[in-house]
Amino acid sequence: MCLSSICEPPIFTDRIQPRVVNSVRVRTNNNGGGGGGGGGAVVYWMFRDQRVRDNWALIHAIDQANHFKVPVVVAFNLFDQFLGAKARQLGFMLRGLQELQCSLMETLQIPFFLFQGEVVETIPDFLRECGASLLVTDFSPLREVRKWKEEICSRVGDSVAVHEVDAHNVVPLWVASQKLEYSARTLRGKINKLLPEYLFDYPKITSPQMKWEGGTPVIDWEGLIADVSRKGAEVPEVGWCEPGETAAMEVLLGSKDGFLTKRLKNYSSDRNNPLKPKGLSCLSPYLHFGQISAQRCALEARNLRNFILRFDDFIFDAFLEELIVRRELSDNFCYYQPHYDSLLGAWEWARKTLTDHAGDKREHVYTKEQLESAKTFDPLWNASQLEMVHHGKMHGFMRQKEMYWAKKILEWTTGPEEALSIAIYLNDKYELDGRDPSGYVGCMWSICGVHDQGWRERPVFGKIRYMNYEGCKRKFDVDGYIAHVKRLVNGSKKRRGEGVAGEAVKESRRSES
Repeated sequence: MCLSSICEPPIFTDRIQPRVVNSVRVRTNNNGGGGGGGGGAVVYWMFRDQRVRDNWALIHAIDQANHFKVPVVVAFNLFDQFLGAKARQLGFMLRGLQELQCSLMETLQIPFFLFQGEVVETIPDFLRECGASLLVTDFSPLREVRKWKEEICSRVGDSVAVHEVDAHNVVPLWVASQKLEYSARTLRGKINKLLPEYLFDYPKITSPQMKWEGGTPVIDWEGLIADVSRKGAEVPEVGWCEPGETAAMEVLLGSKDGFLTKRLKNYSSDRNNPLKPKGLSCLSPYLHFGQISAQRCALEARNLRNFILRFDDFIFDAFLEELIVRRELSDNFCYYQPHYDSLLGAWEWARKTLTDHAGDKREHVYTKEQLESAKTFDPLWNASQLEMVHHGKMHGFMRQKEMYWAKKILEWTTGPEEALSIAIYLNDKYELDGRDPSGYVGCMWSICGVHDQGWRERPVFGKIRYMNYEGCKRKFDVDGYIAHVKRLVNGSKKRRGEGVAGEAVKESRRSES
């Protein structure tokens, strides 16, 4: 079955009710708290899926709260530069959460609590304070988050039940596959077979029957944003991507420049042209922070397909391949492969060929600092690095499709371990959607051959797929792309200079007063 055949919602069985969360989307991590019926509030620890609309975890929390006749509260823990996040990523996230707090209270009368510190302390402490017997939380395949959940379960013991909900993937990870998949080819068929069971619309979300009687927290959003901006100032925020659920839906469906409404018709051709950034969906930051649901994106694409893509199913399939199969393949890799960011996570053939060629002579060798500053002999690579540093998003063709950027890091460093470490460091530091399974898998695909096959053996790369400058020249206007990035960088520096000058004036006025 092809993706384009998913045209109608499924017929619901007794196990799948249209107004509740499919039970297999929820996993019980801890069987305490009398299953949630202990009388205290249901606490939803939000982490990966930062939205009110189309959120299976929030829907499940409200459903459980209504069943046990208790209120719902949402808790979020703000980490200090989580996995290297700077002002760019944390500012975007906090501005989205500020909108989310208002939406939660105005539409559902659910309070939003924001904590700072060690999550393994803040969340259990809050559970005790409000007498909670059920904790609902998002699913994430990343090691750090999984360790936190294990520690939280250990600390709350038998007093609290813990339900983990996969609200990020269309097909829940543990349903799509129960093992590490070798490639998109081995996972695609499994997902396509299950899509009719999971790709259906969300129920209408309503306020919990029981209202929270405790105090409503006051959050100093301006102070928090100013703090992360100061601490992470070396990677400042970008202005081209407005954060929040409302902005995410505008990017998806906006009448002026929405992806599905205006740009999807050229997706299959323009997405591989770095000179046409609008050819991409531009949804990745919103998907990364959970400000929009991948399932909502797929549903809206299906709804519009008969009107704007009547004669071209290929475009629809190409979008859903990236949105569902490739994203869920990345989650699969990071969940079932604990060494998802290490050479140890590569297949045996890749580890062997990389080890065999680790000592090969490199024509150019650069340090991490030289690469970060885009100080190489290659103007194309320098342009892609500068685009990421100043724009917060390298074009997908350079970053994911061809992976020229990361493959050159393999070619120009002392060995595959250093290359992988530098690629992940740069991706996580500068990309707005860094610290994501797709980012880790992209680096692993490029440097370690994950989800790929062996190719003709050559120096340095061994059997890892090779990319070069001439190949890029045959596929797009390299000189035009370099000039395009130069304009982006100049504009970014100008705006940053104006911003610094403006802050200096404000500080001077505050001092005078």
